[in-house]
Amino acid sequence: MPRTTLPVTFRIPNSAFRIELAGRKEQRLFVESYRGSVLESRHRVHVAVVDAGGKLVAQAGEPDYRTFWRSAAKPFQAAPLVGDGVVERFGLTRQDLALACASHSSEPAQVALVREFLQRIGCSERDLLCGPHRPLSDAVARDYETRGMRLTALYSNCSGKHTGMLALAKHHGWPTEFYTRLEHPVQQRCLESVSAWTDLSKDQIGVAVDGCGVATFALPLRNMALAWARLGNSKVEMRSAKSEPTDQLRISHSAFRIVEAMLHHPELVAGAGRPCTEMMRAHPGRVVAKVGAEGVYSALLVREGLGVALKVEDGHSVASAIAIAAVLQELGLKPQPASLLKKPITNSRGETVGEMRVFGGLTK
Repeated sequence: MPRTTLPVTFRIPNSAFRIELAGRKEQRLFVESYRGSVLESRHRVHVAVVDAGGKLVAQAGEPDYRTFWRSAAKPFQAAPLVGDGVVERFGLTRQDLALACASHSSEPAQVALVREFLQRIGCSERDLLCGPHRPLSDAVARDYETRGMRLTALYSNCSGKHTGMLALAKHHGWPTEFYTRLEHPVQQRCLESVSAWTDLSKDQIGVAVDGCGVATFALPLRNMALAWARLGNSKVEMRSAKSEPTDQLRISHSAFRIVEAMLHHPELVAGAGRPCTEMMRAHPGRVVAKVGAEGVYSALLVREGLGVALKVEDGHSVASAIAIAAVLQELGLKPQPASLLKKPITNSRGETVGEMRVFGGLTK
């Protein structure tokens, strides 16, 4: 049987990149890897850009693509610390809140601050159930390996989030044992928070176990972006039929405190040399950016009041960092550091033999 070939036409007008497949036009965004001048691989990117009212203002690929939010959900897992009065109860600082939202690099200063956070709530490292792992920063990891350091749960990039969850449990009088279990009141409270911020009922949100052992949430990119847009709106109004005026006030207050903490401490949100921190340092007060595992990124453009959610379909983490920098630049956050828009590909001798870069753009 003869093979049927679909007509495929590539056009690159300015930042727009379209594939015309069998007569159907669809806006696409890719991160492409070139070895020399030859295309070696292509990573498809889905993007949703939403304002605080829920309007989809820009997109690429499938804005309703459903995936796990992973660590880009951390601000909404931390929001109950503000809304439920945990911050006042334990005298939590901006640094504590920033760490609760962070995927930190396990830098010594970050670890020391998490230790102080634990002491502030009357807990210790033994209470953490996140488990250790290699630092997300290669430079930090190499330093610790050279010194033969034994890493513990305190060095997990999620140790701040877990400390926040312990604080939430202690505030409400819930058991701190097994706080990571999906049925535990802490995880159920986090699910309620995600539900409120995203305008999805709890039964519309997929729940599974994240890499650090707590709940992670599956939902459409459009709803993730809505939640991030709401972080930048001081007068958030819930559209859920179950919302009460007190819920609106709690969310508005939480939004202000969470954004304030992350904007003031970009060095804690990720770490030196990592994209989240570098983007926020390059544009002080203008953006909050947060990485998630498996090619996920979310961001808030503060002046524009826009939330952004992005997923690299094949889960490529380097591609997601390049893609979010390019998307934010297209939305007006420029200039972006050149190191964020392209990634050199090197060989074992450190020679540059290729490059990863973005092709495509957003439909607005």
